[in-house]
Amino acid sequence: MNMQASAKLMDHATQTIEVGSKSFAAAARLFPPATRRSVLMLYAWCRHCDDVVDGQELGFAAAPSAYGATFELDRLYDDTRRAYSGEPMRSPAFAAFQEVALGHAIAPRYAFDHLAGFAMDVNEARYRTIDDTMRYCYHVAGVVGLMMASIMGARDELVLDRACDLGLAFQLTNIARDIIDDAKIGRCYVPSEWLLEAGIPPDHVALPRHRAALARVAARLVEHAEPYYASATLGIAALPLRSAWAIATARNVYRQIGIEVKRRGAHAWDERVGTSKATKLRLLALGGAQALASRFSPARAAMARPRRNDLWLRPSVLNQKFVEK
Repeated sequence: MNMQASAKLMDHATQTIEVGSKSFAAAARLFPPATRRSVLMLYAWCRHCDDVVDGQELGFAAAPSAYGATFELDRLYDDTRRAYSGEPMRSPAFAAFQEVALGHAIAPRYAFDHLAGFAMDVNEARYRTIDDTMRYCYHVAGVVGLMMASIMGARDELVLDRACDLGLAFQLTNIARDIIDDAKIGRCYVPSEWLLEAGIPPDHVALPRHRAALARVAARLVEHAEPYYASATLGIAALPLRSAWAIATARNVYRQIGIEVKRRGAHAWDERVGTSKATKLRLLALGGAQALASRFSPARAAMARPRRNDLWLRPSVLNQKFVEK
């Protein structure tokens, strides 16, 4: 790839993250240049796949018909196979993905597991239990953590488990923040068991009269994410220092969003919850302190501790259920 084409890919990826995720964009600036490039390339592909299936552009617009979404999903599977086979990619998002996937030997099963999450949306999957929700979280976010960790050189299964945990925590936070927006396009990732326990019919989540009860359900999701955030914190000890700083900062920013959703209660959906510039700067400083602290032996020893055995466990290589279509 010539320098001009390489620069265009980087410009595309940078624009994608700055529009698509201001929270992660702030943390991504902390990565060393080569790692940052690869992280942004991967993000651009993930955002592209999400938008293509939903008929959106950077997260905005209405969902397409089921037929159109199925067609687009099939095309994503085909283009991903082609990217791994080394064929020339016309799409900037897939050219970016090809660069990072082949350059960092990202396991194809991770990419296809991610696409399986979009298939769950296309097939209008329903989520009765928290385990059902966690399975969705794995496909759309946990596996992204695995791919990001691969970019940062992680290969140890314990480290990958922690990376997956961070993705799971991120997605639980996203679900809590976006319950109403998701409901408006006919989607609900909250366990129906939880909704019914709160007296909310799953098909009436967005009705204003359920806001107080829904706030309690959202708080429950935020609390469910906490042990995954805690587990992920231990994983930063295994990352290079600047990558550890970036990941610790992203962890802090997303966790703060969940805290804010819980704090606002029934008003959590009056406007999209985010973090202010001042808060981001404070959490960036905290992330730096956490990254430095992770260099010391007690933190590294903690990394080797087993995860809580009640945490949802990602599919292993041996019992992989979602494979290339």
